[in-house]
Amino acid sequence: VQRAFGPHLRTFLGSALRNRLSAFLAGLGVTAVLQSSTATGLMVTGFAAGGLVSLMPALAVMLGANVGTTLIVQVLSFDVAAFAPGLILFGVVMFRRDSSTRMHDLGRVFIGLGLILMALHQMLTLMAPIEDAPGLKVVLGAVSTLPIIDVLFGIIVTWAFHSSVAVVLLIMSLATNGIVPPEAAIAFVIGANIGTAVNPVLEGTTNDDPASKRLPIGNLLNRILGGLVALALIDPITSVMTRLDGDAGRMVADFHTFFNLVIALVFFPLLGPYSRFLEKILPERAKADDPARPIYLDNAAKETPIVALGGASREALRLADML
Repeated sequence: VQRAFGPHLRTFLGSALRNRLSAFLAGLGVTAVLQSSTATGLMVTGFAAGGLVSLMPALAVMLGANVGTTLIVQVLSFDVAAFAPGLILFGVVMFRRDSSTRMHDLGRVFIGLGLILMALHQMLTLMAPIEDAPGLKVVLGAVSTLPIIDVLFGIIVTWAFHSSVAVVLLIMSLATNGIVPPEAAIAFVIGANIGTAVNPVLEGTTNDDPASKRLPIGNLLNRILGGLVALALIDPITSVMTRLDGDAGRMVADFHTFFNLVIALVFFPLLGPYSRFLEKILPERAKADDPARPIYLDNAAKETPIVALGGASREALRLADML
């Protein structure tokens, strides 16, 4: 997808970042296409770190991306692996029959989708004997009694997998087979949602300016806050989710969607003050060697007009000389 539409996706995101609502919808749509909220997060983090977009719409994109990744889980929660060979065959035919670069890349898209579906199906198939292992049942049974340990385990596994989709599907398989109880499955999903926000913080930018970390840290903080609230209410949440859907696997997928929708609904109207809070705790580091930074302007001189005007004249001359 990035080979075929990469520049267009970046242009689309850039044009959609004018307001919160369009940014949210753009994040949802791009993530549904890329099948990775991490990919969307890294792209938008690069925009924000480069100063190409303000923080508030960038945070809205991440809220949309987090909802978008739950739609992927909803689709994959059904038995769609049967479509994998057809997608691969269609992609190969498209790649071989058409000579245009765009159609070649679209062929790769269908091949990739087929391979993803096949790989996830194989992963769950290979996990089946392990799920029946007595040792694993004992370990998970012991861990499942402590929701906070389940959350930490979900964070670590999702950080290692670099994919909340794969981890949530694995949790669905464990819950369906009765290896983990519903309460533990929900705690694992909370951890997976926090863990998927860790990678952009660690890998989003190599810039040592704290301001470049505002977006990934902001996304991680709202995940942590939502996770803490959900963990505190885990008993009533489990009761409600099990009543809504008796199937344990579907219950996991539904809670994953519900969790991200609630976070989006809560934080969306608060993005203004939230972005200002992040800008305050992560101030931009001034670069002494940056010629765009004013040298002779001083806020303290505003009370003395003659000094302020003199500083402004010197700054204007400096900029003219530099130009």
